[in-house]
Amino acid sequence: MSQELLEEALNAFIFKYKGTYFLKDLTSPEFVDAIEHMEVRENDVFLVTYPKSGTVWTQQVLSLILNEGHRNGTENIDNLERAPWIEYNIRNYDYNSRPSPRLFSSHLPYYLMPKDLKFRMGKVIYVCQNPKDAMVSFYHFYKVFPKLNYSIDWETFVDLYMSGRVISGSWFDHVRGWYTHKEDFNILFITFEEMKKDLRAAVLKICKFLNVNLDEKAIDTVVEKATFKNMKHDPLANYTFFPRDILDQSKGDFLRKGTVGDWKNLLTVAQSEKIDQMFKENLGDLPVRFLWDIKEIAS
Repeated sequence: MSQELLEEALNAFIFKYKGTYFLKDLTSPEFVDAIEHMEVRENDVFLVTYPKSGTVWTQQVLSLILNEGHRNGTENIDNLERAPWIEYNIRNYDYNSRPSPRLFSSHLPYYLMPKDLKFRMGKVIYVCQNPKDAMVSFYHFYKVFPKLNYSIDWETFVDLYMSGRVISGSWFDHVRGWYTHKEDFNILFITFEEMKKDLRAAVLKICKFLNVNLDEKAIDTVVEKATFKNMKHDPLANYTFFPRDILDQSKGDFLRKGTVGDWKNLLTVAQSEKIDQMFKENLGDLPVRFLWDIKEIAS
C-alpha cells in the first residue's frame, strides 16, 4: 500500500492535540481540555503509563489492593469500571459520583493531567517498560483495532513509533516528561521489569505508597490473582469485555506474553541500536534504568 493510503488511514484513526496523539471517536480536544479542571480528591489514585507498558497488569494489582470484593471474588466488577480512563470515558461514567478512594487510568503526558495533581493532591503511580518491548507490544496492539483500516507491517510501525506518530506520541517524550517533573506530583515510579522480577515486592511497595495495610493472606491473594497466567483467563481483567468495534481480539490477544526480552524476536540489530541511541540521547542524563532480557529478571 502507498504512503498516501497509510496517511489517510492514520488521519482517520488518530488525531494530534497539544503535542500528543489520541484515538479518534473516543475523545475530543474539548474533552481533553476539560481534564485540567477535574476536581481531584486527596485519596484519588491515578495510574499513568505509556501504552503497552504494564497498564492492565497494574490496574489488576491496584484493583486487588484497594477492593476487598475484588480480592475475595464477591464483586463482579471489571477493571475498566474499577479504573476508568480519564481521557477516554468510554462508558460515560460520572466521575464525581464515584466513591473514594477513586482509581483512574491515563496515558496522558504530565502537562495534560488535572492541575490539582500539581498541588500534590491525589497520588500518581507511573509504570513504564523498556522501549523495545513496549514497541513490540504496541505493534501487536495496533493489529486489534478495527478502526485502523490499514494493515501496518513491522517496518512501517517501527518508523511510526520512533517518530512518535502513534497513540500517546513518543515513548521517550512521555517517560522523560514525567520523570523530569516528578517533583510536581505525589508520585511513585515503578517499572514493568521490576514487577516481573518480584511481584510481591512491587505490591508491598505500592501498598506502602498508598498507605494501605494488608495482612499476609491478602498480599498473597493480590500476588496470585495478578500473575499474568491468572489474569489472562480472568474475564474481569483481560479486557475480553471490551466492545469488539473498539478492540477485536479475534485478531490477537489483548494480553499477549507478559514477558521481558520479546523484542529480540522482531527487532533487527540496526533497529535495536537505533533505540539504544535514542535512549541515550533522550534519557541518558537521567537515572532511569530498565532490564532488557528475561535472563536479567532471573538473576
